[in-house]
Amino acid sequence: MTRTDCVVTGIDVLAPTGLTVDEYWRRTCLGESGIRVVDDFDRRYRSALAGVIPDFVAGDHLPGRLIAQTDRVTQLALVAAERAFADAKVDLDHRDPFECAVVTSNATGGFEFSHREMRRLWTEGRESVSVYQCFAWFYAVNTGQISIRHRLRGPGAVLVAEQSGGLDALGHARRIIRRGRCSMAIAGGMESSFDPWGWVSHQASGALSPAREPAAGYRPFSPAADGYVPGEGGAMLVLEACDTVELGTVYGRIAGYASGFDPRDDPTYTRPLHRVLTTALADAELRPGDIDVVFADAAGTRAADKAEATVLAEVFGPHGVPVAAPKSGTGRLMAGAGPLDVVCALLALRDNVIPPAPQVPSTDLPIDLVCGRARATPLTTALVLARGAGGFHSALVLRK
Repeated sequence: MTRTDCVVTGIDVLAPTGLTVDEYWRRTCLGESGIRVVDDFDRRYRSALAGVIPDFVAGDHLPGRLIAQTDRVTQLALVAAERAFADAKVDLDHRDPFECAVVTSNATGGFEFSHREMRRLWTEGRESVSVYQCFAWFYAVNTGQISIRHRLRGPGAVLVAEQSGGLDALGHARRIIRRGRCSMAIAGGMESSFDPWGWVSHQASGALSPAREPAAGYRPFSPAADGYVPGEGGAMLVLEACDTVELGTVYGRIAGYASGFDPRDDPTYTRPLHRVLTTALADAELRPGDIDVVFADAAGTRAADKAEATVLAEVFGPHGVPVAAPKSGTGRLMAGAGPLDVVCALLALRDNVIPPAPQVPSTDLPIDLVCGRARATPLTTALVLARGAGGFHSALVLRK
């Protein structure tokens, strides 16, 4: 097995706080929020807030034949993948198609497309159902559509691990490259599940904030934390073996990664996150004191926030490392959350600035949470954490 360093050479995001990397980063550093009241569903539900991507028109980016056969989540993934390749200055026409892997994560599949076609089946009969229903609903469809659109024939994979899946996709892509199976990968996660069935599913989790005002909706690590706000979007990244990088910017190196699973239904249980965090540090050959900033999972529920803060205090010492939680401005994006945090962390390393946690004025937990305004400080390393419902845990280490 060849242990080749894996670097990030291209990035793109689609998020509630920005349709481009520059817009997302500017608004994130300003501590702005993309969370708003959702008027599309019955207001009698307990929760009414979401992080929705504004003004995205698939027809501005994709041909009509693709729009007809894809769900919104796949359209987002296709656009982000194409722009990430452009950012990396990758000319796929002159690359061996077997040398590029496609690894994505998605926790819900094509909700809107699938449930629309199921309604047609129920109300109009089977002849009315789109032939594309057979794959548009599936978790793996983003990997398939990206590979088809760009004629890629390298390894393909999809990871389904709720909020942890996006980091797992990046970790798996790194593993493929380091094992010498290919020299490049497009990897990341994207999420969109705001059709009626998806909205009810979020409500059924019992973990959504009941707040009706966006500023009060998702406040991780705050004494007033009362649940999370769901969001849509995510990020796609181009990963390359460092010895084959040709052009473009190197944003940073994926230095370490670890994942774990423990199905214990107890948000106060800290051992899995502690184990995954320290394993990722060991994989990166770093000590806790080498980490300059942690991008937290930031669950938004009091018990889960306390558990994460406890682990950070145990590993780094109380208030021992700056902690960022920019996702309080986007909502929890499930599979899209980890990759978006990774892009945010890479931009933080580039600009030596830690973005604040929108809507969180302070914390009473033993962590150095960056609140209020962005913090300028020298940065060379970052740790990104993710926890998914059901027991999934992931951690990824980045270096300049």
